[in-house]
Amino acid sequence: MLNETLVDYEIAGNTYEGVFVTPDAGKNLPLVVIAHAWAGLGENEVQKAQMVAEKFGYAAFAIDVYGKGKRGTTVEENMALMNPLAENRTELQARLLGGLNAAKAQPGVDASKVAAIGYCFGGLCVIDMARAGMNVAGVGSLHGLLGSDGGSADRKISAKILVEHGWLDPMVPAADVVTFGEEMTAAKADWQLHAHGKAHHSFTTEGANNPDMGTIYDADADARSTDGIARFLSELFA
Repeated sequence: MLNETLVDYEIAGNTYEGVFVTPDAGKNLPLVVIAHAWAGLGENEVQKAQMVAEKFGYAAFAIDVYGKGKRGTTVEENMALMNPLAENRTELQARLLGGLNAAKAQPGVDASKVAAIGYCFGGLCVIDMARAGMNVAGVGSLHGLLGSDGGSADRKISAKILVEHGWLDPMVPAADVVTFGEEMTAAKADWQLHAHGKAHHSFTTEGANNPDMGTIYDADADARSTDGIARFLSELFA
């Protein structure tokens, strides 16, 4: 049985709402922060938090970067929520740091063992946590956007990075993958990228089936990437 709690927290005077999930028993648990896709914190992210707690045995905190009650239900609404933050990475990173701090403040977590994983827009978010030098051991991006935040070319990234990428993802073409690899190498990051040859965007999102947008669930890529994330987290928390 899992314990699940809604957690309100504040950043710069604004209220955000996260979801904290833990196994039924356990203290000083490693913590996995989960960053949401472009629609905002919803059922998919809660399911991922439940998976982290139930299957992996870690505490999980799904953060919110839009604000309490701010969620999208259409492509237009999702873009209106995501684009201002995608274009203002300083603000995005401030909200990510606020969510990270709220997660670390939860009871029963080991704040010295923290990682972050994110899906789609959330994949970009967790990579930005590493780019900004936030205190996480590592980050895992699943079908995430990879574009740089435009930070200093001479910075060093200490967090380990895992990218699970769908090779047919129309939102992240091969040129973006190469540019990302060059960025990570220049930052002397410990990074790895696993490409799933038949997978599109949103390959871990059950029910995704929009060929026009290139968002298609893929059970094999979902299972393989989940195994990859599990091994990655085990390495980080060893």
